[in-house]
Amino acid sequence: MRLWDAKPGPARAFRPASISLAGRLPRISVGSVALSAVLVPALLGLAVALLSPLEHLAERLFTAHMVQHQLLLMVAPPLLLLANPFPFTVWAAPPALRRGLQRFLVERSVARRALRALTRLPVAGLLYAGNLWAWHWPPAYEAALRHHVVHDLEHLAFFGTAVLFWWPIINPAPRARGARGGLYYGLRIAYLVLATAQSTLLGALLGLTERVLYPSYAETAGELFGFSALEDQALGGGIMWSGGHMYLIAILVLLWQALEAEGRGPASEPVAGRPRPGG
Repeated sequence: MRLWDAKPGPARAFRPASISLAGRLPRISVGSVALSAVLVPALLGLAVALLSPLEHLAERLFTAHMVQHQLLLMVAPPLLLLANPFPFTVWAAPPALRRGLQRFLVERSVARRALRALTRLPVAGLLYAGNLWAWHWPPAYEAALRHHVVHDLEHLAFFGTAVLFWWPIINPAPRARGARGGLYYGLRIAYLVLATAQSTLLGALLGLTERVLYPSYAETAGELFGFSALEDQALGGGIMWSGGHMYLIAILVLLWQALEAEGRGPASEPVAGRPRPGG
């Protein structure tokens, strides 16, 4: 099996971003340790998913493919957003590109309006869940296994919709303006509960079905570890099912934030963008 033999597409997208951001980390004087604590695992998660032997193993084992998908859905996107990457990405760009990006991302630009629309809770949630279920439809899944371009498109779609999904939970820059009251937290907790339910349901359907859904694995599943294709599919479904419970971490964090905000009271929760008295 090839070791860390990157495909051109993922490598082309991954290497410049990681090198550029990593090269700037030593120059960051405030919060560099905290930034590294989330940015490095995010980049490592992408590297393991796209550049490691897992990428090749996923073509032969459904279980490996589900691990890869969990990295692209549940690990790399939230950690990357926690690193608040946009200010550093713009800062790391060459001056000419930086000026172009700044004009592109100013308030009320088309890009900002599109981002705001795509990261609304119902829109982001539907895009995320619809994409997840669509790619596990057997004809789409088989096409991804048999054609590298389709496989790369699948991974891009998983990662892109996951970034949109996690955006309103983590709220990185450019941030939406507004108060954070009980409704703010309640809607986001409900959003994550629904995400947990749909992911658990998909995992259960994959793991408990008594027929092989993806014929390509019937030819390769037993070659490495002696699994039958059905056993491999059941284990992969279990990974999807158990991975869905990782949303509970975000739910607990939101509950803690809601209780903390309630304890501080409305006077200490100013609306972003509204001038404070005396300011």
